[in-house]
Amino acid sequence: MPAGVCGCCGPLRPRYKRLVDNIFPEDPKDGLSKSDMEKLTFYAVSAPEKLDRIGSYLAERLSRDVVRHRYGYVVIAMEALDQLLMACHSQSIKPFVESFLHMVAKLLESREPDLQVLGTNSFVKFANIEEDTPSYHRRYDFFVSQFSAMCHSMHDEPETRTRIRVAGIKGLQGVVRKTVNDELQAIIWEPQHMDKLIPSMLFNMQDSDDLDRAGHPGTPSGAGPDGEENPASLAESCFRELLGRAAYGNMNNAVRPVLVHLDNHHLWDPNEFAVSCFRIIMYSIQAQHSHHVIQQVLNHLDNHKKTTPRVRAGIVQVLLETVAIAAKGSVGPTVLEVFNTLLKHLRMSVDFEMGDSSRRSSCVSVSSGRGKESEERIVQNAIIQTIGFFGGNLPDYQRAEVMMFIMGKVPVYGTPCHSLDTGKIGHQGTKRIQAMLLSSLIMVTSGFKSKSMAAALPPPFLDPLFSISLMEDSELRQLVLEILLNIIDRHDNRAKLRGIRIIPNVAALKIKREKISKQDVAFMKKHGQQLYRHIYLGCKEEDNVQKNFELLFTSLAILTIELANEEVVIDLIRLAIALQEMVLANEENMPMSIRCGVMALVAAYLNFLSQMIANPPFCQHVSKVVELRNMDAPYLLPEHVFRDKCVLPESLDKEDRLLYFQVSDMAECLAGPGYNAERLSIPYVPQVTDEDRLSRRKSIVDTISLQVDIMTNNLPDKSQLAEEITFETLKKAIDTTGVEEQEREKRRQVIEKFQKAPFEEIAAHCESKANMLHDRLAQIFELTIRPPPSPSGVVSISAGHTQHQSVPVYEMKFPDLCVY
Repeated sequence: MPAGVCGCCGPLRPRYKRLVDNIFPEDPKDGLSKSDMEKLTFYAVSAPEKLDRIGSYLAERLSRDVVRHRYGYVVIAMEALDQLLMACHSQSIKPFVESFLHMVAKLLESREPDLQVLGTNSFVKFANIEEDTPSYHRRYDFFVSQFSAMCHSMHDEPETRTRIRVAGIKGLQGVVRKTVNDELQAIIWEPQHMDKLIPSMLFNMQDSDDLDRAGHPGTPSGAGPDGEENPASLAESCFRELLGRAAYGNMNNAVRPVLVHLDNHHLWDPNEFAVSCFRIIMYSIQAQHSHHVIQQVLNHLDNHKKTTPRVRAGIVQVLLETVAIAAKGSVGPTVLEVFNTLLKHLRMSVDFEMGDSSRRSSCVSVSSGRGKESEERIVQNAIIQTIGFFGGNLPDYQRAEVMMFIMGKVPVYGTPCHSLDTGKIGHQGTKRIQAMLLSSLIMVTSGFKSKSMAAALPPPFLDPLFSISLMEDSELRQLVLEILLNIIDRHDNRAKLRGIRIIPNVAALKIKREKISKQDVAFMKKHGQQLYRHIYLGCKEEDNVQKNFELLFTSLAILTIELANEEVVIDLIRLAIALQEMVLANEENMPMSIRCGVMALVAAYLNFLSQMIANPPFCQHVSKVVELRNMDAPYLLPEHVFRDKCVLPESLDKEDRLLYFQVSDMAECLAGPGYNAERLSIPYVPQVTDEDRLSRRKSIVDTISLQVDIMTNNLPDKSQLAEEITFETLKKAIDTTGVEEQEREKRRQVIEKFQKAPFEEIAAHCESKANMLHDRLAQIFELTIRPPPSPSGVVSISAGHTQHQSVPVYEMKFPDLCVY
């Protein structure tokens, strides 16, 4: 009877359970029963409302088999689930998916590597299924955590460890594919998930041998030398896919974990892996999102302003890679922000370097201080390289703005500089910043081509640049000339003119040139005198070396090629003759090496100019002087004077006129149509500018001492003011013939100058006199105009401090003209 009862209860079980039970053979080694699986699949497709119950029952059996370590039946259950999942596409699949994900989670929680890999493979198959409707309640938090943990597996056996890591990466890739396209799953981009996803991928990209990274020839992508899948390649592929799917608002959450991972694993020094990561990022994201990445790196650099120099240099080099890629596409509004941040860190690096050098001077240990200084130089060079490379890849209209921006950051003496406070770093620190910023400007201006000089060299850029060119530092003057050459040389002729020499045949250089435009003619009329002046003053500096003279020669030659019409040619010849006369007069007692260097510069330039304007008499005159110098005074030619063992004379003989270029001879050569040779007889005089007036002003201490003398000293006696009258005095007063002749000669010279001199030179001369007059008047007014004395008190100055003293009325002393 009991046996009959059991026999009649078997058929009472639900059909779906019987169909599920039938797919499991008695021996799990036999595998899934295909015929019974087809019946179960047909039943599930015919009655989709039973899918959730089928899934629940399969999950129940799988959980029981996992606990009992019956792994063969576990494999069969997962295979059945996979087939049902692929066969059924309807809305009723939603409850079945919940059971499926529950079973996958059970497998991932187990400690058996085979089960973890099995569960991951099933999840990947599920991730590739496109669902018709989105899921409102499904979450993947557990899977993100579990797959991330698998990516960091540290199993003892290398093969098993690789299998688990590969499975974890595949699982994360499945999560990404399943969620990033689903608007309801935007939560995956939140920091708590990105902080697990991104480091897991970077860990596998980083923790790989070079052999695994490169792979073997002929090996498929993501596969190892033995056909195994490579975690590093898979992780990189998943990383690229994730970044490629990142939307505008998710970029920050995707990039921040990368920076944190590089910090935690100390990957900024050395920074090869960091550079590789950001190359992947920049090439994977959409071009319009590049500025987000740049902004993140800039902020990270700000957060590490107090870290070691090598870490900061590593971050700057990564920034260089990002901006180099972004400059080819869309950089966004962060162009000037990049330069602003970099210049700020450049200033801080100089602060650290100057502080270390000052402390090193008072400490015993020198080697550690020098090491720190050299490390700061690494940071500074990296910043300069980044500034220059980024600016050099920008379009010309943006590059002009960047040039103005950087020039506005250069500290210039005598002008306010609100961007960089150089009061704390001293003269050496200021010089360092100037040199580095000018070096970055050289890189930015390299290859810059502007149709108009007025647009390329506006006064806000040109004036501070020329102010630096007057500093007593040969290196800074060289940098200024390099910048000017980069901007003015629009036809790449500079390479043909390297060095300073007597060029025998200029035509062989095949110099490229075009007719000067009206805009450039106007530019030279406005700024030509300024250019000539700074070349003239630059030649006089006593610390000039051969490179300075080479750059000065190249500057004159490029000016001739790019901006010289007939009027400018005459001005340049007058400038060369003025340099020659300055050396012969030697009013400033220049060293003989500088005097001979200037003479060699004049000879090299006039030789070049005479061939450029193709004037045979002029060329003949220059060649004659050069030949005589070769025989009698080789120290006046560039091929000899810049040699180390060149013998210099004790003095230059002014009377030997054949060794020097004569104005009268050149005027005869240029007589005729085209050139106004009469202007050559007017000596070139550099115009006076605000910088000269600034240097001529008295200091504050001198002004105060002068005020003290006037206020404290009594007026001199009239007997002292009276001049002693003698016979010689009366004779000089009567004899005025010599004075009248001198006045007539001066008047004639003034009239001739105003008739023949160019307008710009006359304007500069008048302006200099007006400026001197204004300075004198301002000084007189400052010293004489004071409030009148009163009984309440009088202001007196002693030792630089003002004091108020009460003066009675009866003790006041009034001038004679005020008393009646």
